[in-house]
Amino acid sequence: MMQDQSIWYLENIDVSGIFCENKMGDALDAHSHKSYPKGEYVYLPEQAADKIYFIIEGRVKIGSFNDQNKEITKAILSKGELFGELSLIGEDTRRDFALSMEKTTVCIMTVDEMKGMLKDHSALSLFFMKIMGSRVLDMEQRLESMVFKDSRSRIVEYLADTVKKKGQRVGYEWVVRKFITHQEIANLTATSRQTVTTVLNDLRNKNLLTFNRKRLLVRDLDKLVEEIH
Repeated sequence: MMQDQSIWYLENIDVSGIFCENKMGDALDAHSHKSYPKGEYVYLPEQAADKIYFIIEGRVKIGSFNDQNKEITKAILSKGELFGELSLIGEDTRRDFALSMEKTTVCIMTVDEMKGMLKDHSALSLFFMKIMGSRVLDMEQRLESMVFKDSRSRIVEYLADTVKKKGQRVGYEWVVRKFITHQEIANLTATSRQTVTTVLNDLRNKNLLTFNRKRLLVRDLDKLVEEIH
């Protein structure tokens, strides 16, 4: 069985135990929880980068806008994941936006609070090293994909990577719940929504996968990977 490659469940680091209110008790008095409805921005570019966010429930999209005001999606994060962490390494103002994709609850910590937690919980240092390293590798892979692969291969590669990182094995098949929209896939792969729709329909016609707004079901992951050129 394929191992879960998500960095958020690594090396016995109980991250939720460090951030979660019901385990920290009084230590979270200075922290705050906030809920955002679907479509609300957690922060925008040029706002002060003085807080770090841990997702308790929901999903958050991290992205930016180019000179033509076109949206560029950099990451889609979910329960148990962290964002806004660049403020720990000197980011004064946000370069990206963070947008709730559904009703989302986050634990909010100031930079000073997080630095104090890093001193108290040595495992957090490894956690943040994993975050930074993994995100750099992801961005390098996306850059190489845009330079060396065509639109179809970029889309198929994204689907395969998503299954490997977030999929659940169901018999011989793999399921990814809360499948994102065709436009979101286009934003992540630097393609168009029409191209994403064409590729997904072609893969469905080949009986490699099925999909709807709630899930992606991959029937044969190995054959899906073979579609990447």
